[in-house]
Amino acid sequence: MSAIISFDDPSRAPLYDNPRAERLVKGNPLRSTWEFHESQDGLVSAGTWACEPGAWRIVFPATREEFFHVLEGRIRIVDLRGEVKEFGPGEACVIPPGFEGTFEVLEPVRKRYVFIDRAALRDNGSEST
Repeated sequence: MSAIISFDDPSRAPLYDNPRAERLVKGNPLRSTWEFHESQDGLVSAGTWACEPGAWRIVFPATREEFFHVLEGRIRIVDLRGEVKEFGPGEACVIPPGFEGTFEVLEPVRKRYVFIDRAALRDNGSEST
């Protein structure tokens, strides 16, 4: 029987990283990720993410998208056309498959996220071609 997953489990230790050097635009922010769920097929992962101010280029594969909901702080996302979107506490968005642009943390941020990676379906032979 499966158990309900709580995103507020205090025993979960975060994983730390920084943006890759070749993608840095500003600063070298420390990022903290608490992954609370990964589906058995690798299609879905979900958790909490926090980051210090800074900016880096993002490139999403054509098979991957992200939903997120900002809990605290503020971020700015700029696409390759220069269109700017900002998100703060209580706001949410979806970064679509194939998105390219700049992700900037304006104020220390904490958000909940869900990644969907359709490549996992194809790799497992579950998606028809």
